[in-house]
Amino acid sequence: MGNYSTVTEFVFLGISDRAEEQPFFFSLFLIMYLISLLGNTLMIALIITDHHLHTPMYFFLSNLSLVDMSFTSVTVPKMLISLLSERKTISFFKCMTQLYFFITLGVTEGFLLAVMAYDRYVAICNPLRYTLVMSRRICSCLVAGSWIITSFHALLHTMMISGLSFCGPNTIHHFFCDILPLLKLSCSDTSSYELVIFTEASVIGLGPFLCILISYVYIITAILKVRSADGRRKAFSTCSSHLTIVTLFYGTIIFMYFRPSSAYFLDRDMLVTVMYTVLTPMLNPFIYSLRNKEVKEALKRAMVTRIWLQKMRKLY
Repeated sequence: MGNYSTVTEFVFLGISDRAEEQPFFFSLFLIMYLISLLGNTLMIALIITDHHLHTPMYFFLSNLSLVDMSFTSVTVPKMLISLLSERKTISFFKCMTQLYFFITLGVTEGFLLAVMAYDRYVAICNPLRYTLVMSRRICSCLVAGSWIITSFHALLHTMMISGLSFCGPNTIHHFFCDILPLLKLSCSDTSSYELVIFTEASVIGLGPFLCILISYVYIITAILKVRSADGRRKAFSTCSSHLTIVTLFYGTIIFMYFRPSSAYFLDRDMLVTVMYTVLTPMLNPFIYSLRNKEVKEALKRAMVTRIWLQKMRKLY
């Protein structure tokens, strides 16, 4: 990376600079982080162990849970350390590394949500061809392709950010290394990079969102053609959890990144960032478990199996 800057480390302003508030925020985000890890780990374990969930939709959901765990782990542990320490610094190299994985995992989540929307489109609009279209090989290729594309996308942006000059101020008005706060600190002309954000990043970032919209236009059209009210309700229930997650994720992403950097405001935007970096990964497994009948049944089977094993251990 071509780094010609004089800054060797950055200082995080963090969630709060008030010492009396930091124990509260530490406890809050630690609990949320642990819940996120536990919920997503449980979802992955449930999908792997229950053969009833060995379908393309739950294969994608397990990958989404893995991404959520990794996504929140990129930012939250460092934030927790900063809340406990007086010196809230990060080296230039570690900052660029954090930025790379943050972009990779964030954009991968968007791609996986698009793949899941396509899966629902095939299941509802072309049910007779579902097993052929969504074969194991195609599902694996869709997931692998998502990771490859987003990795190169993140590499491009990380190299461009690392090539900017940082001449003096090194306080990041955030709790992790993100694109907009770093652009604020750069003494280079960032207009060309902002143009890249609104072109290449728009294609990579909003492309999956457009795929989701198109898929749901066809899905809703197909559901409205179902004469039975019960049939329409069942068809829509298979998409409701996914729609909720899409709304949470893309609502905050579009608000944060697809606007000029001059429109960046610290307090408001930090709250929005917390929503998609901490809150959404924590809520995703619960949204699917509480609103999905198959996941509920799998949880019941897992609990029954655990109780039965405990009884067997007591007998022997």
